[in-house]
Amino acid sequence: MPTQSMLEIGGQSIAPGSRVKLELPVAQLATGTPVAMPIQVIRSRKPGPVVFVSAAIHGDELNGVEIIRRLIAKAPKITAGSLIMVPMVNVFGVHSQSRYTPDRRDLNRTFPGSEKGSLAGRLAHIFMTEIVDQCDYGIDLHTGAIHRSNLPQIRANLKDPETRQLAEAFGVPVILNSELRDGSLRQIAADQGTRILLYEAGEALRFDELSIRAGVKGVQNVLAALGMMRKRSRKATPEPFAANKSHWLRAPVSGIVRDLKRLGDWVEAGEALAEIGDPYGEVTATLCATRSGVIIGQQNIPLVQEGDAMVHVAMFDEEDMGVADSIELMQDTLLDSPVS
Repeated sequence: MPTQSMLEIGGQSIAPGSRVKLELPVAQLATGTPVAMPIQVIRSRKPGPVVFVSAAIHGDELNGVEIIRRLIAKAPKITAGSLIMVPMVNVFGVHSQSRYTPDRRDLNRTFPGSEKGSLAGRLAHIFMTEIVDQCDYGIDLHTGAIHRSNLPQIRANLKDPETRQLAEAFGVPVILNSELRDGSLRQIAADQGTRILLYEAGEALRFDELSIRAGVKGVQNVLAALGMMRKRSRKATPEPFAANKSHWLRAPVSGIVRDLKRLGDWVEAGEALAEIGDPYGEVTATLCATRSGVIIGQQNIPLVQEGDAMVHVAMFDEEDMGVADSIELMQDTLLDSPVS
């Protein structure tokens, strides 16, 4: 764990007990305009973990940006350790409303990057060396791809007991054991001992209020579990359920879609999830669940080509069927209160 007296970002030393807003230079546009990564750091005087919360590694995934904006606006009191909040990692992608960096690379397949590599590689290197390398834990905020929505969920290495404990503390109903992908932030961070939770919720280029509120609450829950914040909420917290596996169901034919189920619904094996029809009003195929489970991802655009991923279903042990009630509790609890 980094010592409490040592925290430096972009050449700026940040002392214990301070709250600092800074802009980390990352590159210049072709016009010569400088580009910087916005960062907010809050440090307690009391030693403790160093945690980063990041968003927009994919530049079109905006829910996380709003989650961190609300966290900063709350001015959280950190009672131990240090919190580093990075609302926009891929600042190029946010500006252009694109998942990718200007060199058309996926930043989350480019880690650890290189000081002399491609633009994406250089950005990955800066984020790793300036932020991740100094942290014990991280929470990386994502959404579904364009035209796809994800139910609020945590993906993490659930085989690691401490990571699983933090995943459960986050407080969303669905947690998935997720394999590490080469070049991803989670994979490189794991190699150096930094435990990371990946929060998936909502759709690219859209704000989703449930996903945002669940994310804000979840980050606070994790910080409280690490002893960095006091846990104040007395509201009921949804019970987390670990999915043993998940899979996407794909369109058997091309056509126009009529969804029969919604994100978060529990479905039984063989149950109809969507109908696909032709322009003349005829139903040409029905998409059915192959296993019982919960819909955790769904395509939103009502047009499909044969083979398109349409519905993402997570499967649970039979005794875990209470996940549907937990999802309903999350929706009722978070959407009942005013925006904060």
